[in-house]
Amino acid sequence: MRVAIAGAGAVGRSIAGELLENGHEVLLIDKTPTAISVERVPQAEWLLADACEITSLDEAALERCHVVIAATGDDKVNLVVSLLGKTEYGVPRVVARVNNPKNEWLFNESWGVDVAVSTPRLMSALVEEAVSVGDLVRLMRFSQGDANLVELTLPPEAALAGTRVGDVTWPEDTSLVTIIRGNRVLTPDRDDALEAGDELLFVAAPAREEQLEQLLSVRAEQ
Repeated sequence: MRVAIAGAGAVGRSIAGELLENGHEVLLIDKTPTAISVERVPQAEWLLADACEITSLDEAALERCHVVIAATGDDKVNLVVSLLGKTEYGVPRVVARVNNPKNEWLFNESWGVDVAVSTPRLMSALVEEAVSVGDLVRLMRFSQGDANLVELTLPPEAALAGTRVGDVTWPEDTSLVTIIRGNRVLTPDRDDALEAGDELLFVAAPAREEQLEQLLSVRAEQ
């Protein structure tokens, strides 16, 4: 998979390193000469250019990329890169970094963003996830399809503890994607029984989140 990353700062380089380790082809783009540190990620391609300019993106052959990641520290730049990547080059997947939480509402399909990643939101969500049992925690928003990645830890007294996944009537527009049980990551099977303490990850429509939380938090009759 070919991935173009706009922004070769610490965030962009870290993402590039992870992708390269997983066998992907990575191009880092930055307009600041001091950011071009080829020795830090030698396996990547590097381009000194302004990712907001069409001529730069033509040089980057963005039309050959499967994913564009707008990872600069400037939300305006990330929005422009996202919009150009999606509308001018038809990149299938656009991921954008949100630096200022106040701007998060802009990072949607109108600007070509498929997935918006807000570091402050993610950090606060991870804190909530660590201390919350029985409460739904929103981890990430997917702009395309209007859905969120949400987590809920099944409380000990939950009525659904011991129930098979296939026997649960889940709300519409929700999908159980992963069960984290201790050190194990399970792909849900209809015959798997839910256990108290399971961390359940769902992709769910925002309108269904409250219904999902209520379903999973119902207490068993004593």
